[in-house]
Amino acid sequence: MSANYIIDQVFENQNFDQRALIYKDFERCKFSNCDFTSADFSGTAFIDCTFVDCNFERAPINYVALRDVIFIGCNFVAVNFAMVDTLLFGVSFTKCKLDYAKFYTLKLKGTTFSDCSIVAADFMKSDLSEATFDNCDLHQSVFQQAIANKADFSTSYNFSIDPESTKLKRAVFSKDGLSGLLKKYDLLVR
Repeated sequence: MSANYIIDQVFENQNFDQRALIYKDFERCKFSNCDFTSADFSGTAFIDCTFVDCNFERAPINYVALRDVIFIGCNFVAVNFAMVDTLLFGVSFTKCKLDYAKFYTLKLKGTTFSDCSIVAADFMKSDLSEATFDNCDLHQSVFQQAIANKADFSTSYNFSIDPESTKLKRAVFSKDGLSGLLKKYDLLVR
């Protein structure tokens, strides 16, 4: 993998070390069952790529560009997304583990999270406008000062969002999820 521009390649069962990705662009590539926990992502770009069952747990993904990237069944426990390259940033997550992940101040407009575990994640000051949280566990995730206008939380659960500190204009919730909006008032909803 010496070329700096890699296109239409498939990578399976690989363990990417510290220097394997640095200053490389990957376009329309697929990564399956790969381990990125010790990779250096400096100057790396992924464009129209798909990651399936990959491990990023605690990976330092600073300065990586993620442009229209799909993650399926990946582990992102304790990953800090706050320092990614925000130019043309676009991701979607399906059946991923995003527990303790940090999305602080990130623009996630229109992002889809589907069937994900997002326990104790940090969405403070992030823009979640029009994002979809489809069947996601949001237990103890923090949304302080976030913008979640038109976001869809209707099938997600275990969330606690303060409508006084989070912009929620036209956000969608199920009747069962209303208790997550009232938690700070210590009310019982039956």
